[in-house]
This record gives sequence, structure tokens and C-alpha cells, in this order.
Amino acid sequence: MGRHEMNGDYCGDGQARDSGWRRVTHRPSTAWAQTTFSVIVMLLSLAAPVAAGSLQDGTDAYLRRDFANALRLLRPLADQGNASAQYNLGTMYSWGRGVPQDYAEAVKWYRFAADQGDSRAQYNLGAMYNDGLGVPQNYAEAAKLVRLAAGQGHANGQYSLGGMYSEGRGVPQDYAEAAKWYRLAANQGDGGAQANLGVMHSEGRGVPQDYAEAVKWLRLAADKGNANGQYSLGIVYSEGHGVPQNFAEAVKWYRLAADQGNANAQQNLGLSYTGGHGVPQNYAEAVKWFRLAADQGNATAQRNLGVLYDMGEGVPQDFVLAHMWFNLSAAQGKQGAVSRDRIAARMTPAQIAEAQKLAREWQAKRP
Repeated sequence: MGRHEMNGDYCGDGQARDSGWRRVTHRPSTAWAQTTFSVIVMLLSLAAPVAAGSLQDGTDAYLRRDFANALRLLRPLADQGNASAQYNLGTMYSWGRGVPQDYAEAVKWYRFAADQGDSRAQYNLGAMYNDGLGVPQNYAEAAKLVRLAAGQGHANGQYSLGGMYSEGRGVPQDYAEAAKWYRLAANQGDGGAQANLGVMHSEGRGVPQDYAEAVKWLRLAADKGNANGQYSLGIVYSEGHGVPQNFAEAVKWYRLAADQGNANAQQNLGLSYTGGHGVPQNYAEAVKWFRLAADQGNATAQRNLGVLYDMGEGVPQDFVLAHMWFNLSAAQGKQGAVSRDRIAARMTPAQIAEAQKLAREWQAKRP
């Protein structure tokens, strides 16, 4: 789906796919943004019956957050070659639970378990290579490891491998291959994969364009609470692709995603308030949502917030703040450059210098 535009002065964002890697608790919703590695909640595969009791006891201690006892019980098993204990010990070093956080040590234990075919360890070791934690960053090695996990049916591995193919990271870019791996994870109920597969169907990228199929996958993701799925479902309702156009329904899904911190949804919810699409026109409410997205670095929201400061809609008119937001947007190659240069013609040199100072200070606070 293309750009979402609702008002002549404002601009909106289209759908976004997530990249492959994820944290358990958070996944960025911007298009193709890289996320950090995750440590999967411990799962038991009791391959060594004689050690099963100790492994269970060690895992139970971990889940109780009794990390000292977990370490005492798991380390001997890991030293004896138990793959699940090795994997679980790797998670403890990754998070610094019961031991000092040590990514190199986490890599060591993940590798022991991965070499025995543990799919969780293969996935997390791949994630360490992806992010350069405890090992030099190496996307090709990450892809190799995550493929091993994905080939064993590991849903996170399938999802992540789809992301690598969609971005051409560690593998040649191949949207059809990305869709294949997303579908495998989506069929296991992975909300992120369902959302990304839905977006691919809406765009005809790697699969035939099919809005009905897109809506099916996006709704599955959205109903699971996946913020990117909710945001993207809002887009299809706004544009009337695969469903009757319904701005109120679009706003409903934008709001659900925006409340989870999805910057694109916050931006489009603000846009809905500026145009009165699906909600009563309310510039103060638009400012609120644009600001939340702009503070996350969303360039479109930064420009739109600048427009409201320029016009004095929902906020007192302030050319300095308008210039600041236009400048921040322009730094990302968005439309802000034109708006910044236009408003600069109405400002004094001192005002421009102040706006530039504010923009530098904003950037310094956000790595």
C-alpha cells in the first residue's frame, strides 16, 4: 500500500513491515527496522532422563527468580553436555541473572547447545551474531544459524529468516523466500509474521497482490494484539482495500496500536484528528499524537507537528518550534526541508539560530 494522505498540508505513512529480530517484550513497528536479540523463555526438552529431575529443579528455580539455585543446579548438567542446561545457562549469562552479564560466555554456552541441534540455542546464537554481542557482527553467520532453527520449525527462527530475506541481510534479498518463511511462522500463530505476510499480500511483494488475503492475515495479527498488525489493518480500512472504506474503524485500529507506542499509528491517528476522518476534528488531540510519534523520531510526524506550530492550530503559533520540527524531519530526508526553508524566510536570524539550537539539543538526547 502506498502513502496515506488525508489533508493537503499533512502527510501520512503507509504500512510497515517489521524486520526479523525481536525482543520478547517489544518489536519496532517502523519499516524494516532492526531489532535486538531475544532470549526465549526456558522450555524443557529432557533429553537426558537421568538428569531430568535436576534440570526441572533448575528451571523451576529460574522461574522463581532463585537464580543462585538455578545456577547451582544447571551448571553441572551443562558441564556434562546437557543441551537444555547449556541453553538455559546461556540465557542466564545473556541477561545477567545469577551471574555477571557476559555476552561472550552466553555465546559459548549457546554454541555448545546449538552444536547438539538445540533450535533455541541456534536461534539465540544467530541473534548474537546479528547484533554483534559477544562475537563480531556477522549477518551471514546469523542467517546460517537461524536457518538451522527455522528448519526445525522454530517460529521465531522462521520469522527472523523471513526478515533477513526481505532485507537482504546475510542472504540475497528475495521477497518470495521471505514470504515463505513468514507463512511458516504465521501458520504457527506468530503475530509478527502474520502482520508481515499481510503487508506483503497488500503490496504484491513476493506473493500475488491479494487484499482479501492481506486482511485475513492482518486481522489475525491485530486480534492477537500485534501493534504492527493493528496499524496496518487501520491502513486497509482507511484506504478501503479488501474491506469497505471506514475511517472510524481505521481510527479504532490506529488507536490500539498507538496505545502500544507504535509511532506510525500515532502519526496516522494525529492525521485523522487534523482532517476529522473517523473522529471529530481536534487539533489539540492531533498535536498530542504527532508529538508522541515525533519524539520517537517519526519524520512524518515531525513535519506535521511543525505544520501545526506554523499555523497555530492546537498550539500557540511558534515559528521557532515549527522550524525545529521541520529541521528534524528534513534530517531524515522527508518533506520537512521545503517547509523549513519556507518558514525561515519569515524568521529573524536569531530565531533561526534558536530553532537550530533546539534541534541539536533534541538530537543529543536521542542516540
